[in-house]
Amino acid sequence: MLNNNRSYIVFVAMVASLGGLLFGYDTAVIAGAEQSVQLYLIDSLGLGSFVHGFTVSSALIGCILGALLSGWLSNGIGRRNTLVIAAILFSLSALGSAYPELIFFTAGEPSHALLATFNFYRIIGGIGVGLASAIAPVYISEMSPANVRGKMVIIYNMAIVFGQTIVYIVNWAIANGRTVEWINDTGWRLMFASELVPAALFFVLLLFIPETPRYLALNHDYDKAHSILEKLNGSKQTASEILQDIKISLETKTEKVGLFYYGKRVLIIGMTIAMLCQFIGINVVLYYAPRIFESLGAGQSAAMLQTILVGAIGVVISFMAIRLIERRGRKFLLMLGAAGCAISLSAVAILFFAGIEEYSFIFILGFVAMFQMSWGPVPWVILSEIFPNKIRGPAVAIAVMLLWVANWIVSTTFPPLNDLLGPGAFLIYGSISTFAFFFLWKFVPETKNKSLEEIEEIWINKKKDEINDIQAN
Repeated sequence: MLNNNRSYIVFVAMVASLGGLLFGYDTAVIAGAEQSVQLYLIDSLGLGSFVHGFTVSSALIGCILGALLSGWLSNGIGRRNTLVIAAILFSLSALGSAYPELIFFTAGEPSHALLATFNFYRIIGGIGVGLASAIAPVYISEMSPANVRGKMVIIYNMAIVFGQTIVYIVNWAIANGRTVEWINDTGWRLMFASELVPAALFFVLLLFIPETPRYLALNHDYDKAHSILEKLNGSKQTASEILQDIKISLETKTEKVGLFYYGKRVLIIGMTIAMLCQFIGINVVLYYAPRIFESLGAGQSAAMLQTILVGAIGVVISFMAIRLIERRGRKFLLMLGAAGCAISLSAVAILFFAGIEEYSFIFILGFVAMFQMSWGPVPWVILSEIFPNKIRGPAVAIAVMLLWVANWIVSTTFPPLNDLLGPGAFLIYGSISTFAFFFLWKFVPETKNKSLEEIEEIWINKKKDEINDIQAN
């Protein structure tokens, strides 16, 4: 790749990564607003903790729907146009979540219909997140030459954490120096409305980047695909060679191959990793951080500042993942992260039961650091490479859908668990982290320094072993 193309590749990757930033922004904005939303739309209607948990996590229902729709939309209208739809949905959700009374209701008059409308707008935003989470990495991967693809995809993962950190800062800036009454009346609305800024920027910048060569080739627009490949790689000859490989790949994929063609093991492993990265409990901290820190003795303003620190640590630690993922490997990082998360989460619960929870904040930060170095970015890398080429599309779609289902389960069940156990609930997530460590150790192969074909060969051999075992018995 010539140097004069690097800036263009980084540009298109950064634009697509705004989908990741909005992914982080939309899913974490609720952290600053959820207590005000609870007061306005839940407590005032006499509803309980289950409805509270559902409302906080309702966007995740949209994430599941978006993930399911992503493959159909991206193949039907293109990768870029699917991201454009996501940007529009982010904007609608930001406005509607901030002012759910718009058009049909009166501000200050909560009702069950208004609560349903608020959740509807949050679900719309969730669909945008689901689309972006599935398609933005695909767009970046298809637009990046092989020698920089890994680094470009990591930009997307870092953008998620960066988006979470930005919204924590925005939430704190809106609430800082204000009365609780103002926050409960106006502040929470501004928190949701602030997402309009990055959503609008995402929409505008998407108009300046092209469709991917693979999608264009899929639709037989070979001249345009060649032109983009030439711009990315700086050589007509290289562009022609890559385009020929794409044509061969597309022809190969016309062969009908069932989802279980390579056996059940690879599907179980990939989908379990996707669910574990949510069941470990990171989004409990991201969505409920101010409430958790207040329960540990911090005031409202201090809780907001501590939440910013959580996000900042995530950003800093994510840089370590870039250096370690190729040096130490995927499996090593995930096992290290699982062990660190298990220790940190269990410590939070033990300190709470011992009545010395003022030290818990240190272990919550330790949990966030270990997660963002491992279970934050690495599962996205593994999901993009562990499934063989011929089943990658549907397998990734199912895995991402299960990831969001797991996220929704964890986010919905935390409020009643918190009512029952307080910070002691972290012991549950610590136990899941322990299970994750042994699952990785026993079943997950290392994929570092292996080509996709070599990884595929692992599953072919595993399937042969399973057949031989069945025949032997």
